[in-house]
Amino acid sequence: MSEENRRENEILESYRIRNQRPKDEPSFLAEIWDFIKSITISIIIVFLLTTFIVKPIRVDGSSMYPTLKDKQIGFSNIISLKVGGANRFDVVIVYVPQQDEYLVKRVIGLPGETVSYRKDQLYINGFPMEETFFNQDYIAEVKSKIKGNFTTDFAEFTLAEDEYFLMGDNRPFSSDSRRFGPFKLKHLISKDAYIIFPLDQIHFIIQ
Repeated sequence: MSEENRRENEILESYRIRNQRPKDEPSFLAEIWDFIKSITISIIIVFLLTTFIVKPIRVDGSSMYPTLKDKQIGFSNIISLKVGGANRFDVVIVYVPQQDEYLVKRVIGLPGETVSYRKDQLYINGFPMEETFFNQDYIAEVKSKIKGNFTTDFAEFTLAEDEYFLMGDNRPFSSDSRRFGPFKLKHLISKDAYIIFPLDQIHFIIQ
């Protein structure tokens, strides 16, 4: 082999070694595939969590004020609703078919009960029921402004065996069962509220 050929071979071999991919270095296609797998697994995990365990919530509006405030973010418990059911005064996430959206409301009337309101007093089956969750200072403030009852009177309404009467805590400013009618159990998605943002407003609402 001539000196010239030998030198040319050395140069080619040096170039090949410099550009050879280490055996343990993944190829570009392998990196793309790993990325796709990671994204897919993450999507599946989020889907399972939000379908069977927790429901993310973002408060939109003042219908639950001052219990919940506009723009607060958190989650609600799907499993707790499935296991324990919906009880009176639970805070629940409900799907509203008429508006194709999810709202946060409070359970007032249970299946089979008769619900009515007279002079700011809740009646269940004709008997007065105390609503201890109310902020009385806020109620007094609102009544002084609207010059009327905090909760508008409505006549007795009897629920079917699979119906719930839901209302917002901020009664003068809430669209609820008084507008949409009662909700069936299948429309209740989760219950309780765990507010985690803003950080200075972190609190849990568990009945």
